[in-house]
Amino acid sequence: MKLKDKLSIVNIALLVLVVLLMVFNQYTLLRIRAIAMPNMHKEGKKLSNVDFSSIKSTGHAVAAVFEVESIKTAQDAVDVMVPTGMPEYGQELGVNYDDPTRGLSVLLKLYNLELTKEENERYVNLVTKPIGISCEFCCGVQAIGVDRNGKTICGCQHNPALLGLTKWLIKNTDYNDAEILREALRWKTLFFPKDMVNLAVTVAGGDTSALENLPGMVGGC
Repeated sequence: MKLKDKLSIVNIALLVLVVLLMVFNQYTLLRIRAIAMPNMHKEGKKLSNVDFSSIKSTGHAVAAVFEVESIKTAQDAVDVMVPTGMPEYGQELGVNYDDPTRGLSVLLKLYNLELTKEENERYVNLVTKPIGISCEFCCGVQAIGVDRNGKTICGCQHNPALLGLTKWLIKNTDYNDAEILREALRWKTLFFPKDMVNLAVTVAGGDTSALENLPGMVGGC
């Protein structure tokens, strides 16, 4: 065999080896990313058996969908209640937990989302319960922010934004009602960090002394 032919065979073999190494490295990176970035709505407390009939306030809702038993201090509550990074639906919606101001403007536009009859029945059934899908801390509407037809009863931005998120999750995900509630309360915490963290610490019976370092509200009413 000529030297030129031998070199060609060696070059082809090296090229194949390089391609295989690239494929292996890509696979490894994807596996590492999958482990490091689990689906956000599946983290934390399991939400398959939440009894909505026992929820009579936002405090009850927080206890039902978050791990309040691990909260002793305000920092514990921040760690439990304040989400960071991008939710699994974030790319599709163009929202990120780390930018709640932009998130507020995006979610606000979802309030006018059209639902099917079945979707709307589920939406109304959920938001007319006293579970905290409301602007509560800026406008005083307490734990229910809608009328009996699911229409917002407040003119601020926070209320329709939380309602819009609820509509979109009903229409576009397989989240159960408890998972939707938790997601709404996560965004509510981003909008009202001091109030929601204070509520979580109070529910857990922990120390509220560090709460003055948290902002009161994100976005205007």
